[in-house]
Amino acid sequence: MPWTDLSRLLLTGAAFTAAFASPAMAASEASTRLVSCGAESCLLVSGHRADAAAPVLINGRQVIVEGQNRWRVRVPMDAVREWSAPYARTITVSVRDSSTEADLPIGLLGHVTDLATLTIRVK
Repeated sequence: MPWTDLSRLLLTGAAFTAAFASPAMAASEASTRLVSCGAESCLLVSGHRADAAAPVLINGRQVIVEGQNRWRVRVPMDAVREWSAPYARTITVSVRDSSTEADLPIGLLGHVTDLATLTIRVK
C-alpha cells in the first residue's frame, strides 16, 4: 500500500509540473535559414507561439506568418538588410510580450570579399 500512495503522489506531482511548465515552453526559440524565393534569396524564420492570433514581429516590424501555433515566414534579404544593423549576427523575434534572439546564418550580413587569387601551400 505505501508504494501505491507514493506512485500516486509522484504522478500528481508530474502532472502538476507539466501543467504549469507548458506556458513557459510555448515561447520556444525561433530558428532561421537561408532559402530560395524565386530569383532571390529569403530568410526563413520559424517558431512556435501559444496563441495562434498573437502577432509576430521581426526586429520590431510585424510580419504576416504562415501557420497557426507553429509558424514560419519568408523575409526577402533586402528587407532583412534594411531591418538589421550592419554585420548583425542575430535578429529579434517577438511574439506578444516575449522576445528572443535568433541566430542568422554565418556571414549573412557581412561583406563579401572577392578573391583575386588563392594560394594553397602543401607542407
